[in-house]
Amino acid sequence: MKAKVDFVRVLEENRNLVWPVIEEKLKLLSDFPDYCRVDKKYQDLIDFQRKIIADYPERKGKYLRPTLTMLTAKAMGCQQKTGLITAAAMQMSEDWILNHDDIEDNSPYRRGKPALHQIYGVELALNAGDALHILMWRVLWDNFKLLGTNKSLMIGEEFFQMLNRTVFGQGIELKWAADKEIKLNDEDHFLVLESKTGYYTIAGPMRLGAIVAGANAKQLNLIYRFGVILGRSFQIVDDLLDLTSDFAGQKKTRGGDILENKKTLMVIHLLKSAKPGDREKIKNIFFKSRGEKTAGEVAWVIEMMKKYGSLNYGQKLAKKFADQAKKMFKTDLKFLKRQPYRNQIEAGIDFVVNRKS
Repeated sequence: MKAKVDFVRVLEENRNLVWPVIEEKLKLLSDFPDYCRVDKKYQDLIDFQRKIIADYPERKGKYLRPTLTMLTAKAMGCQQKTGLITAAAMQMSEDWILNHDDIEDNSPYRRGKPALHQIYGVELALNAGDALHILMWRVLWDNFKLLGTNKSLMIGEEFFQMLNRTVFGQGIELKWAADKEIKLNDEDHFLVLESKTGYYTIAGPMRLGAIVAGANAKQLNLIYRFGVILGRSFQIVDDLLDLTSDFAGQKKTRGGDILENKKTLMVIHLLKSAKPGDREKIKNIFFKSRGEKTAGEVAWVIEMMKKYGSLNYGQKLAKKFADQAKKMFKTDLKFLKRQPYRNQIEAGIDFVVNRKS
């Protein structure tokens, strides 16, 4: 009988491996070369710049994405150190994307603290996100020494495609919110999920680890297909938690997606299922800006989701996609075979659908 894997512990172990790399690379932010060195009398400004840029990285997170990068590389036989640079850049990408995402959504909190723009203002927060984005690419350059030219170029191309598809998905979601678009179906929603979650959260990190390990095109394509399916489950669960959980105290506002006019799977189901009177009231709430919505209106929409079975619909689909991902992992991803890393990745599938925060 296979021993049960504590995936939360796996995440912690990999965070402890990757974070020191990020922490070391953050020093580059204030290490200017001689030809453009900043005078010491401006040290307070250098220190402030580093502080604000390092804020989100220092808050850390689950480290799911860099963990998947590390586990995939090791499941294909790589040594631990081989994937560290790529995993660190993967985590850095999350931190600057979250920064910009929080500004776009005017989110009040991130990882249990006020969002960066709530502390320093939009302009400084945006600049900090830009700086971390720049540092991410600088970190990836170190792969040329570690992995050689061919793999490093492949990793760079993968980062471009992954991030390009991610911001495409974000753009769609922002446009639909701005246009107050309500005539959406599940297929429309899955387009966003493939871009922002299937690729960025699952397939991209795993493909990066596989590239580090020397995977071929067929293996990379199979990982992408797997990631799209598991990513659907991951995001549906995330959206359900937004409606029902405080993310273990890390999130102060329940129903944030409703405040931000995001058309999640549950919202799409509710708009199709509600009676005309309720549907009209729901639409009117979604036509309001974030600041115009009340906590009572958000709570009422969540109650309507319970009444019309929208939450149950999401839960069933999340489990369906997780089961499909499990099956695909067992049949198509056999090349991820080295233990204990294969079992740890498989435990991650259960973590995605069963997590509470």
